[in-house]
Amino acid sequence: MTRSLGPSLTPALVDRLSQRDLRNRLGIALPFVTVDAEGRPHPMLLSYLEVKAYDARTIGLVVIARSGSARNLAERGTGTLLVVEPDTTVYIKLRAVDGPLPVEGGADYGLGYFLMEVGEVLEDAATDWEAGMRITETVRYQPAPTLEEPWARATLAALAAPRARA
Repeated sequence: MTRSLGPSLTPALVDRLSQRDLRNRLGIALPFVTVDAEGRPHPMLLSYLEVKAYDARTIGLVVIARSGSARNLAERGTGTLLVVEPDTTVYIKLRAVDGPLPVEGGADYGLGYFLMEVGEVLEDAATDWEAGMRITETVRYQPAPTLEEPWARATLAALAAPRARA
């Protein structure tokens, strides 16, 4: 059953998405869904490397600037980030404030930065009749980046502080 936690990330979600524990979260995939031109859901997978919460209402994303998801964000301005792990299942509804902005050192990789505003956070939990059912594994990918790759360094630098066009 899904319940609204309101228009802000909880302190635990801010911490989870802050990149403070990034090395331990490398290899975990975060589904992200935008809406395409036909009004259909358009999924992609992000990682904790590509997402950063600056505070309870602001998140930065780095994606391929020419991707369908980036185009959808630029044109329709909305997306939903899913955190589906054994200890939490939340859906974070986001609105694009700006982007895609250039990523210094990311041009060779086609990276673009989006500044996002949190609109609503939904928490999903088992109902009484689903007792005992739970998420047991995260969606993972390998090999996880070492953070020394040029694209990873460019992504981290782009997410260091929130930014938008003046």
